[in-house]
Amino acid sequence: MKQSKYIFITGGVVSSLGKGIIAASIGRLLLARGYKITIQKFDPYINVDPGTLNPYEHGECYVTTDGCETDLDLGHYERFTDIRTTSANNVTTGKIYQTVIERERKGEYLGKTVQVIPHITDEIKRRMLQLGADGDYDFIITEIGGTVGDIESLPFLEAIRQLKWELGSYAVSVHLTYVPYIAAAGELKTKPTQHSVKELQGLGLQPDVLVLRTERELGREVLVKVGHFCNVEKDCVVQSVDLTTIYEVPIKMAEQNLDVVILRKFGIKCDKSPDLGNWQNFINRRKQADKELNIALVGKYDLQDAYKSILECLSQAATYNDSKVITHFVQSENLTHSNIASYLSTMDGVVICPGFGQRGTEGKIVAAEYCRTHDIPTLGICFGMQMMVIEFARNVLGLENANSIELDPTTPYSVIELMAEQKSVTQMGGTMRLGSYSCELSIGSEAYEAYGQTIIQERHRHRYEFSIPFRSQFEKAGMLCTGINPDSGLVEIVEVPACRWYVGVQFHPEYTGTVLHPNPLFLSFIRTQIRKQIE
Repeated sequence: MKQSKYIFITGGVVSSLGKGIIAASIGRLLLARGYKITIQKFDPYINVDPGTLNPYEHGECYVTTDGCETDLDLGHYERFTDIRTTSANNVTTGKIYQTVIERERKGEYLGKTVQVIPHITDEIKRRMLQLGADGDYDFIITEIGGTVGDIESLPFLEAIRQLKWELGSYAVSVHLTYVPYIAAAGELKTKPTQHSVKELQGLGLQPDVLVLRTERELGREVLVKVGHFCNVEKDCVVQSVDLTTIYEVPIKMAEQNLDVVILRKFGIKCDKSPDLGNWQNFINRRKQADKELNIALVGKYDLQDAYKSILECLSQAATYNDSKVITHFVQSENLTHSNIASYLSTMDGVVICPGFGQRGTEGKIVAAEYCRTHDIPTLGICFGMQMMVIEFARNVLGLENANSIELDPTTPYSVIELMAEQKSVTQMGGTMRLGSYSCELSIGSEAYEAYGQTIIQERHRHRYEFSIPFRSQFEKAGMLCTGINPDSGLVEIVEVPACRWYVGVQFHPEYTGTVLHPNPLFLSFIRTQIRKQIE
């Protein structure tokens, strides 16, 4: 098997610079040159995965095809590259320590004292090399979460130091830093970048390539200065300036030959430009879009990263319909029957967002009722779908106090039940119904018209389900179950055909939408809103 080449990506100065976007952009450029790639993320927090984290802590929890709850950066990886990630693509400190401790308890270290070096770093290296051993990849891009200087990141940086030594010409290091603009002085300051690189060098790591994050265009003299002071070749210092959309980043990186210099570091010469035709077409359509759609996101997390994949899927679908989406976050805790019109009456469409727990649920139910009775195109996702079911039960079926057993264990009408296989679960983390499952669509339904086929695969993250004993009542009253899991009979999709477009899905369609292949359900949702405007 061929030896995979590794591109290690680290960050310095401050967090939230966009390491994931740079990693995904490098991946897109290498794919555009015909290479086979994958991307992995190593997160330094001790949680085994982000599944139990509040979205305010870490943004959305992204789910892979094999049912691993992961960092939201894996969503960027998939959207940019069209690759499908698995549990091997996201590793946390928690997973590393859990593995090492389990081995120690089994006596696998032969009585040795277990230490960070070599046992923790060896496990990190094993995980880093696993994708190269298991898959036929030309390049494996490895992003390290956090910022250089964080205590939590030190074992990962030490592992990279060792691997760079062991892999030799098969490893390249890319460091993303920040160049701030001091308005009072009217100057760009490179000193934070110099200190960040010095910190890396003190750990035995010399970056091969620097990406300078900045709000203002950096002159050539600034790039040369940084390279000079950081021991990096001048053409290996590029800038990442604020852009109107993250999807322009691969184009801007290609213009600065980021992929060319990385390949040169591996001893690979480039005799042609990357094929970014389809990507550029997407960017052009986005810029030329001449219609605007106002879409409300009814949820309880007032943080864009909490609904990152939904926002991106809406944007992608709108672009392919020559439209722009203006999203309006609506705090579901604030919604009542008396004020709901002020929030939703001017919207072209509404997304009732996923989420867990009691807070804000009644507001989502109020929103579902308003959308259904005022014929506003509506997409309910996971928990949002369940709120649509509860609303219909209460206001159409007349089942007073109908609810989910999750929210009210004493409800006389539990139209949303705990799944049978979940009743014996005692731990929270990684125990939900997770990953990709089949769904069979009813011919003639909105879902079937969107996907154009009867069997689809979508990803899930839930413990509760539509209560099958109530199905006939719902369907007689006008809410049809149009998507069913062929193996378990689980209701995956509900629709109200009397409405223009009123669809609730138990799965998360936002996890499968990419730049070059937008999710069909979101495309249909957007098209309906455009038709509504025309009418």
